[in-house]
Amino acid sequence: MKNVVVSLRDIEKYYGGKGKKVKVLDKISLDVCEDFTTILGPSGSGKTTLLKIIAGVEKPDSGSVIFNKPNLRIGFVFQFPTLLPWQTVLENVTLPLRANGLSKEEAEERARKYLGLVGLLEFEKFYPHELSGGMRQRVNIARALAIEPDILLLDEPFSHLDPLTAESLRSEILDIWISGSTPVRSIILVTHNVDEAILMSDRIVILSPRPAKVKKIIEISLPRPRDRRSKEFQSLEDLVYEYVS
Repeated sequence: MKNVVVSLRDIEKYYGGKGKKVKVLDKISLDVCEDFTTILGPSGSGKTTLLKIIAGVEKPDSGSVIFNKPNLRIGFVFQFPTLLPWQTVLENVTLPLRANGLSKEEAEERARKYLGLVGLLEFEKFYPHELSGGMRQRVNIARALAIEPDILLLDEPFSHLDPLTAESLRSEILDIWISGSTPVRSIILVTHNVDEAILMSDRIVILSPRPAKVKKIIEISLPRPRDRRSKEFQSLEDLVYEYVS
């Protein structure tokens, strides 16, 4: 039995004001365990909203988010790299560490560790405009990992990359996760890519169209690395598409 890291109970969320309120999430209840969970659903179904509620960036209109321990750390990788253009790669990664009270030396030492993990240590003095899109997203990932989170939230981090770069980053994220080289206990990925969800996840949570409910939870027990051409993988694709179509 996997340990539960965070529990969502009857989460509801509305957008808009008087006369134009739209219900986005409809009593979402879900236990997130020490595994790789993907939230899959159609565009506009509230996937990113749910991720932001877990992160505490947004508040639900009703329901509760319950963490299994106090002061649980959360790392967030956004869809687009959110780097400060006037700061170097190293300075961007150390920014949240300095904000959390680490000395300059401690912050730089830890930042270099995670830049090394994503293969960018030699680019620490570069500025974001000098990097490719994939490299900027790697910096984004290193910054999220550098705070040494318990939960890592990924909001469609590969969706705006070219296919080869996206495939490389997926493999790197999985390698980091499987290696246990970080304190991350749980990863939650938001995507609308069925292939990506099956390739990466231990479990897929499928949301219905808005207002979103949990439509189906599918456990993925295929050994890694996974072969997209295998019958087992293709059978899972067929199963997932039954619920997302």
